[in-house]
Parts: sequence; C-alpha cells; structure tokens
Amino acid sequence: MRTHERAANLALAGLSLAPLVINVNPNLNVILTACLTVYVGCYRSVKATPPSETMSKEHAMRYPLVGSAMLLSLFLLFKFLSKDLVNAVLTAYFFVLGIAALCATLLPSVKRFLPEGWNDNAIIWRAPYFHSLSVEFTKSQVVASIPGFFFCVWYAMKKHWLANNVLGVAFCIQGIEMLSLGSFKTGGILLAGLFFYDIFWVFFTPVMVSVAKSFDAPIKLLFPTADAARPFSMLGLGDIVIPGIFVALALRFDISRGIKSRHYFNSAFLGYTVGLTVTIAVMNWFRAAQPALLYIVPGVIGFVAVHCLWNGEVKQLLEFTEAQDEEKEEGGDPNHESKKAN
Repeated sequence: MRTHERAANLALAGLSLAPLVINVNPNLNVILTACLTVYVGCYRSVKATPPSETMSKEHAMRYPLVGSAMLLSLFLLFKFLSKDLVNAVLTAYFFVLGIAALCATLLPSVKRFLPEGWNDNAIIWRAPYFHSLSVEFTKSQVVASIPGFFFCVWYAMKKHWLANNVLGVAFCIQGIEMLSLGSFKTGGILLAGLFFYDIFWVFFTPVMVSVAKSFDAPIKLLFPTADAARPFSMLGLGDIVIPGIFVALALRFDISRGIKSRHYFNSAFLGYTVGLTVTIAVMNWFRAAQPALLYIVPGVIGFVAVHCLWNGEVKQLLEFTEAQDEEKEEGGDPNHESKKAN
C-alpha cells in the first residue's frame, strides 16, 4: 500500500514540476506581435526632433515602382541562380544589418547602466589604406552590439523562426522610429500606391508569394502552425512598417497639438488592428495568400478620415507637416537668430 502511495505522490510531484505550456493560436500571434511592434515603434518615434529620414511626395510616388523593381529582381535571382547561394549572401548581409538593428533597439536601455562619458564621446575608426571610409560609434553602442552579435550568430547557424522574428521586430521598430512621412498628404500617396502594388503582385502574378517563400531571411514574421500544408503563418515586415509610420505620424500630430488622449493615434492604431485582423480572417477563409495592405490601408486611412471629418479638422490634418521650414525662419523672421539664442 505504501508503495502505491509513494508512486502516486511521485506522479503528483512530477505533474506539479512540469512546465506550463500555453499554446497560442498562430493567427493571434501574428496580430499581437505586429500590433505591439507598431505601438512600440510609434512611441519610440516621439522625440524632440522629427525622425531623421523624411519622405517627400516624389519619393512616395516612386516607391511602388522602386519596390516592384526590387521584387522582380529578387524573383529573377531565385529563378536563375542557386537558391542556397542567394540565401547565403542574404544571410551575411542580414547578419551585419541585424547587429546594427538590435544595437539601436537595445541602446536606450543599455545607456542607463553605463557611465555618461560612454554615451557622448564618439570614437572614429578609419579603414586602413581607405581613409575616406570611416565609422563613428560610442562605447555604449559597442556594449549594446555584443548581445546582438551573439544573437545573430545563433540566427545564422540555426535559422530558428524565433530568431527570425526577433530580428524582424527590431527592423520594424527601427523603421517606424527613424522614418517620417512628413505630412498626411505624403502618407496618403504612399499608402494608396502600395495598396495597388500589393494587390497586383499577389493576385495577378506569382512573384510576391514565390519570393516570400524562397527568401530565407528576416523579412517576415513566422509562426509555426499545426497544418502540414502550411507550416508557418507569416506576415511581411512591409505590412508592419509602412502602415506603422503613418500611425506614428498620427501620434506625433496629437502630441504637437498638446492632446493627451491621443485621439488620432487611437483611430489609426485601431484601423491597423482591424485591417490586420480582417487580413488574417480572409486568408484563413480562402486558404490562400492575401495582400495585407488591401485591408490595412483602408482601415488606417478610413478610421483617421472618419475621425477628422467627424471633428471637422480636415484642414488642420492636411496642413500638418513635420518638415522644418528653415527658409521661413531665416527669411521671414528677422529675429530668428535672437529667438534661437534665447
């Protein structure tokens, strides 16, 4: 009797020590990860100065054409060259790019624990024999790049889907944080162009789907499924970054007006969440790849448009710009220098 009791007690102990495993639906994983990435990237883009890279209307109009050329080039590379060779080159490229992205993402947290001198004093390294080639960095950036280096080594060796997703999220956060549309007009032009770009390359050609499946690099989020025919549920990083910079613009618009409740950010973010959810639902209903921007773009722009029409603030929204009007400051305000000094 005692033997049976001991066996039962051991079994119960084993059950109590067993790790708790929670299986999250891959579709829900895609939505939560993408939305959280957009949210974090938006708030990291809020700084004393606008993001470093601002897109012009001309760039926005050309972007779908440039994107189409790059997409078609990749398709031809995979078609006429060895897939292993192309992916080996891409792995080396994203190894370096991944270290930089992880370093920039971790840097704000790492800087808090390092001496102030490590954050300010820049070190300039010049390449031997090519003195025009130089790299500027701080000691804090060196420290922040160490975990990124080892992480990218793990990614290059294992190509695990989790490592792929961490790098993908880092790329998205940096893209949303560093890029600015400048104005809602530019954002509308860009999203409208990519709306038709996504539809054409997914529905009318096999190019987009073929490149996405062949491209063994962190350009998409991957979540394993139980379906052998479709082992991974995936979402391209462009479907996060492009709408994300529009949502970030809405957040900075709210902040520029001193509005604490973040009205337009909430509308844009809700529009993104709804659009992405509809994408996943349609994809599962038809069991086929879907152009995510077909649903996300109307969601983001539609929610913001309805909001500004309801509030009667269309003019304020369209006239908002993040570009610093230096000509007006220098030419139109003779007291500009004295104001700047004060």
